[in-house]
Amino acid sequence: MRILVVEDNEEVARQIKNSLEQELFIVDVALDGEEGWFLGDTEPYDAVILDIGLPKLDGLSLLQRWRRASNRVPVLILTSRDTWREKVTGLRAGADDYLAKPFEFEEMLARVEALIRRASGHASPILRCGPIELEPVSARVTMDGVPVNMTALEYRALQYLMQKEGAIVSKAELSEHIYGQDLERDSNVIEVLINRLRSKLDPAMIQTRRGLGYLIKEVGVET
Repeated sequence: MRILVVEDNEEVARQIKNSLEQELFIVDVALDGEEGWFLGDTEPYDAVILDIGLPKLDGLSLLQRWRRASNRVPVLILTSRDTWREKVTGLRAGADDYLAKPFEFEEMLARVEALIRRASGHASPILRCGPIELEPVSARVTMDGVPVNMTALEYRALQYLMQKEGAIVSKAELSEHIYGQDLERDSNVIEVLINRLRSKLDPAMIQTRRGLGYLIKEVGVET
């Protein structure tokens, strides 16, 4: 899962980035509204953490621009002013949730995970596909109840495929959501990654749709 953090306080941005990366998220940071607008308009993200008080372009104006451009990325707004008027203004501008500063990073993480679940149509915090279970809170994957050891990259790829269960995910889309902004994305690396996942799971569950991409589904279930 790939997150954009738009926060002008470099120390706060660093802390948010570090806490999310510890949970195996890919994190990009923008330190002002204009950079945040550009990244959110040109890169695909699974969620955005957006500060209200930003230089160059304030957070609410930035959010309104995204929504007018039909960018529906889930947005958690941050504010240092915990007033009901600001909450209402943010939600009406298109935010999906809000968090007042100072906040606990555990709460921020829980809210981001909830936004991503809702956006992908998953009510449960545990992703399930046939015998596979993935628990984002503990970054734990099991197959028929048996723990499966995975690298961070394998975990991120499986998590994204399971979020999109039954849907075809192209190599480009998968690459964009599991690699950092500054890393080169190679389709051959994705093929190797998928083969590694198949070797650790039921190979029949991750299917290749030639010329289109990959999809994960329970064996025996038609799509």
